[in-house]
Amino acid sequence: MGSTKPKLLVDLIVGARPNFVKVAPVHRALRTLGDWLQVRLVHTGQHYDTNMSDVFFAELGIPEPDIFLGVGSGSHGAQTGAIINHYEEILLATKPALTLVFGDVNSTMACAIAAVKLGVPIGHVEAGLRSFDRTMPEEINRVVTDHLADLLFTPSADANVNLEHEGISSERIHLVGNVMIDTLLASRDKIRAAPVLSRLGITLRHYVLLTLHRPSNVDSDDSLGRVLLALESVQRRIPVVFPIHPRTRQRLESGNLRTLVGRLKNVRILDPQPYCDFLRLMSDAAFVITDSGGVQEETTCLGVPCLTVRPNTERPITVQEGTSILVGNDTDAIVRESERILDGKPKVGRVPDLWDGHAAPRIGAIIEAYLKPKRAVCGRTTHGF
Repeated sequence: MGSTKPKLLVDLIVGARPNFVKVAPVHRALRTLGDWLQVRLVHTGQHYDTNMSDVFFAELGIPEPDIFLGVGSGSHGAQTGAIINHYEEILLATKPALTLVFGDVNSTMACAIAAVKLGVPIGHVEAGLRSFDRTMPEEINRVVTDHLADLLFTPSADANVNLEHEGISSERIHLVGNVMIDTLLASRDKIRAAPVLSRLGITLRHYVLLTLHRPSNVDSDDSLGRVLLALESVQRRIPVVFPIHPRTRQRLESGNLRTLVGRLKNVRILDPQPYCDFLRLMSDAAFVITDSGGVQEETTCLGVPCLTVRPNTERPITVQEGTSILVGNDTDAIVRESERILDGKPKVGRVPDLWDGHAAPRIGAIIEAYLKPKRAVCGRTTHGF
């Protein structure tokens, strides 16, 4: 008779659309480490509808979640509390050797809190990013998660500096690169083949891609109105394609902006797009207007000019080295920088170091080394004859 070797369990936590893009390459990397490791995918259900969840899983090759918590939407407090409660129940039933969380959504911080209280080590992918704006809920999630984590996987050198300035030991910090870029580069052929341009009847570099979802931009008529006024000017020169976030659609439909929206005849509003369609729209746009941190990173990798509708960013490398320009929700600034690009004077950037498509294997190697002592203990089994 042979021996039965127990496996070490690692939980990967996803909850919102940005997490799915980040978890895909890490899930693949961990699955290649060997049969000593069991990877458990836990979906909190923070975002869950076909466009925001199911389509991404299928398109990115992510398997069905092993556990679905189904917490749904709600206030920050209610959602965070529900995730802590549900994930704690999972941990009490089966405790992993490591809980790996991604990004800065409520699921990230909540699962980190549940894990640390039960003595489960935490890894944080995309650690160390800081906007230094505590009015952003995501900033609170980042700071709390980083200070709870045992392994901090950073996408760029500035993130290491931020963590060290906050007193976090350099031994816990690992510069690995950007896992979102892993997914982008691995999907290049699928992105190029996506038929979305022909389906929409638009042509290469003859449109602008717009995304807006942050509360600071869309939760008041005043803030959103300033962006729409800029769009009114931009659309006179070039069509705007706008895959709309449910939060933004709700504001446009329930607010006092209908008259202004009615003047945006050259702005095409779409439902949220699958990953490859969205990246094709991004790749071939004349430029992008966004308030998304992930889109800032993707446009920098693609070399596409990006006007970031925020006064600050937790991804300053996209401004310092990449193609992003901060314009806030200042109507004049958005129009001015749009005109500059359309007049043939776009910002030219470079791809940051280690944004090379290999961040996830680096994470896998670090996790393998971190779990080696526990693996050795698990390997001490009794052999039968």
